[in-house]
Amino acid sequence: MTKEGFFDTNTISPPLGLGIVAALTPAHWDVEILDENFDTFEYREADLVGLTALTSAVNRAYEIAGIYREKGIKTVLGGIHVSMLHEEALKYADSVVIGEAESVWAQLIADFEQGVLKRKYKAELLPMNKAPLPRRDLFHPGYVYANIQTTRGCPMKCDFCSVHIFNGSHYRQRPVEEVLDELETIQKDRLFFIDDNIIGYSKSSAERAVELFKGMIRRGIKKDWLCQASLNVADNEEVLKYAAESGCRMILIGIESEKEGQLEEVNKKMNLKIGTENYQKVFDKIHKHGISVLGAFIYGLDTDSVEDLENRTDYAIHSNVDAIQATIVTPLPGTSLFKRLERENRLLYTNFPKDWEHYHFLEVVYKPKLMTAPELTTAMHDNWVRMWDLKVLQRKMLRTLKATKNSRAAVFAYFASLERHNAAFGTSRQPIDLNKMLQGLSK
Repeated sequence: MTKEGFFDTNTISPPLGLGIVAALTPAHWDVEILDENFDTFEYREADLVGLTALTSAVNRAYEIAGIYREKGIKTVLGGIHVSMLHEEALKYADSVVIGEAESVWAQLIADFEQGVLKRKYKAELLPMNKAPLPRRDLFHPGYVYANIQTTRGCPMKCDFCSVHIFNGSHYRQRPVEEVLDELETIQKDRLFFIDDNIIGYSKSSAERAVELFKGMIRRGIKKDWLCQASLNVADNEEVLKYAAESGCRMILIGIESEKEGQLEEVNKKMNLKIGTENYQKVFDKIHKHGISVLGAFIYGLDTDSVEDLENRTDYAIHSNVDAIQATIVTPLPGTSLFKRLERENRLLYTNFPKDWEHYHFLEVVYKPKLMTAPELTTAMHDNWVRMWDLKVLQRKMLRTLKATKNSRAAVFAYFASLERHNAAFGTSRQPIDLNKMLQGLSK
């Protein structure tokens, strides 16, 4: 699942999709990216305005599009929310891109230049070879991480996830040498591989990951990096060995729940295959190679009671997960989960598009089965307070340092938990500048 909005502003990685669209735009166009994570919107003259937003922020995109349309300037909306609900988006823009932009953007620009802009451009899924290099020169310099994508698509079809709908169920991979060439153009020392699962789902895709990591070592690409992967990341010890040697400090893994029945509920096939009884063994293997684990947990499943939520927090705190991400079940448009809850008349906020502002993973937007929505809200607040207590995070950091023998991995994990605390509570109880935290630590 795309991790919508669950980062503090000063730590998220830049809007890679906009950088790719800028790269696809013909050279005779002047392109500027206005990023509201850092810049306050001010009207600027333009010939064509393109906007993208995740579900919880889509109303802001609609608002800005309206400002330009009132002045007769054409607007285009795209991204995952718009692709799921393009008829809604068409009420607020002149044109929409449905799906990945690479296959249609050149035609859209040509049509605009000829005055025949279409209402809809439906993209096709292309192979990932010869991918355009994002216009990183247009990104705000304030981001801590640079980012890069080396694969798209997922065959798993989890109940709550829209990745397989937007990017397809076929796991597409960029040629390793092309990825390495792009990595050599990135100036920042901190890197986020935004692939939903960097090692994939097969022996051959894991071998490709090893080839990538070896290539980074061979070319002398020295960066601290984090990624997302499934529990099968520990199936091949070479994956972890060369990931660590190439600079991997932390892996985000979707744990979701420590109970197998709940994994069945959300169709989390990979975790069921590994088995909950083997979670700790997976974490231990990762630690052995000096890498920390950011465990992502889901709260508020249909079979969750208040006691189950407390037990999940106990597990997250006392397990050897190094950092904790804890979100409330959120039915995003296009997912099986959304369709089911809508069919069961269990959505609490349905005045769309206005109510999309509630769908950000930190608010209860549906009727739970075993408790009321206010009870779940209160329970989540209590669990967040407990799991992100500063003493808990400090103990975890020391435990991570002991398990990984890697101070950089421990700092990455501590930083990840702090930024998630700040996102949940809308506060910054202490500065969390990753660069400063890493100063003085040896590679």
